Amino acid sequence: MRKSVLAILFADVLLLALVPLLLQLGPPSQFHVMAQSSFPDPANEHACPSQTGAGGGAEAIPAFVGPGSDGFSPNQSLCLPQLAPVPTGLSPLAFIVQGLEPGDRVDSQGTVYVESIRGVPGGVDLWRWSQPIDGTPNANGTLPFKYEGQPDNCGIFGLTGGGCVNNVGSPSNLGVAPGGGDADIAVNAPDPNNSAIPNLAFSSLTLAPGVTATNSRNRGDTFFTPPNVVAALVPGDDRMWNDAADDPSIGYISYHDVATFNIEVQRSNNGGLTYLDGAGEGIDAATLPAAGSLVPTDSGNVAAQIKVDRNTSSCPSKGNLYVAFVAPDSATENAASGPLRSVYVAVSADAALGAPTFTFTDHKVFTGSASAANIFPALAVDNFGNVYTVWSDNQNIFLSSSSDLGNTWSSPVRVNGDGTVGKSNVFPWVAADAYGHVVVTWLGSSLAGNSNDVGAMQPTCADGTTNCWAQWSVYMAESLNGNAAFPSFTQHVASDHFIHAGTVCTNGTGCSNGDSRALADFFQVALDTQHRANIAFSDDHLASPLCSQQSPGHCANNDPQSFRVAVPYFTYQLKPSKHVVTTGLCAR
Repeated sequence: MRKSVLAILFADVLLLALVPLLLQLGPPSQFHVMAQSSFPDPANEHACPSQTGAGGGAEAIPAFVGPGSDGFSPNQSLCLPQLAPVPTGLSPLAFIVQGLEPGDRVDSQGTVYVESIRGVPGGVDLWRWSQPIDGTPNANGTLPFKYEGQPDNCGIFGLTGGGCVNNVGSPSNLGVAPGGGDADIAVNAPDPNNSAIPNLAFSSLTLAPGVTATNSRNRGDTFFTPPNVVAALVPGDDRMWNDAADDPSIGYISYHDVATFNIEVQRSNNGGLTYLDGAGEGIDAATLPAAGSLVPTDSGNVAAQIKVDRNTSSCPSKGNLYVAFVAPDSATENAASGPLRSVYVAVSADAALGAPTFTFTDHKVFTGSASAANIFPALAVDNFGNVYTVWSDNQNIFLSSSSDLGNTWSSPVRVNGDGTVGKSNVFPWVAADAYGHVVVTWLGSSLAGNSNDVGAMQPTCADGTTNCWAQWSVYMAESLNGNAAFPSFTQHVASDHFIHAGTVCTNGTGCSNGDSRALADFFQVALDTQHRANIAFSDDHLASPLCSQQSPGHCANNDPQSFRVAVPYFTYQLKPSKHVVTTGLCAR
């Protein structure tokens, strides 16, 4: 059937493209709304669309700041324009703006970056917080992020100087970009030839499909213009991921080759402007029959992000490259459209040698009875070369680790505990640092059942609201011995409110009309220099300010018919664990 392949192929590029293409007509005044919080800008975010003075009555999506919970900062929404472009006499049409699949990174100097996608052709949005530039945390713990505009829209329509953020309110900017289907970012080590500023690499998936790439040498204020719209060497590609080495300029990109569904990997030596320095394929010849997609009936695979061993502990594994994916267990299962029930990790020990080609060897982590293709598996490497991968079977989140450079893997352990057991748990992500210090994030439901099941997740409520639907929260589990055979976890609720009600679809474009793909397919966590978790997630618990036009008479937050648009949110651990271990033996 090849459904498992097509469920991922163009999942964001085609499906998510539909949302920003909803059109609004009318004068700017009809879009004015009241703020969702007591103050217009309670998190002191700056350069937001309503503050740019770019003209036309620009309106940002009203701010939200929560109360905080369980040792995390108050959840804060990240500012976005409601519409792009702002409707004016010159530009009466507008795309509705959303923020999906947020990714975040923290560089070695503590700068936090968050990006999210609007969907093709809406492009990608970026936010940055650097304490020396943007100010200390607010009294309530929220961060005064700077909105940096759209990296893949710089210089294309109406940029007159001052950075990508100036595109947002310009009536000469159509609000479109080459990308917006998928996106990822990566940060390098400080560059001694550029005032010790770490490079920020950026990529975005286009409709062609292709990959747009660019980078910033000044912490996201400006990006190299024009972006490279042919970063991928293979003309047909899908779902790219990025990571960067612990040096000023080496970076990697991975993506699916649509023809074979192998995972193509390319290396950059110029901070992600181009990826021409070397190439390899993540699925080796022995595994490709089980994981490739050479005929329409093949199941194919789902690829996780790529990870570089960046250890600063003088471990010999530094520079090793890892790619995780889920696929059928054998060529026979693949040809028979079998479930993607095996987890694999591809390992390259020669990518850092600088040769024009490098190789991967694939290792099977686990084979289960249920599909592990609940978008996406995820991958992390700690500061001593231990490797971790996580995945979901839709009910539980599992982790396996390797202390011998990905060759053998521990028996999977269930990460989620306490009140999440027996409920639906999806969208896992993982980050690691120090020695065995691992954090895993995911979405956990208040109800039992499959997250895709409308009947289980969206029962009919007696009062006609969504109050009896599945209510979803952001969870984080932290382990100080994640590389042990039986690691222990401390579980936290990172969201200070329910972020979504109803179904959470994990089937990509296989989602039916009744399944909610409102949050897209994942969210991310990154660890900062103090070993604290920084989490970016999409949230649609509030009705959109545009509900009076899109769903007249249905604007209550718990009204199942209210119009809502997902917005990126951010929270971080206020204090690190006192017991993080910073010494240990190198993985070998």
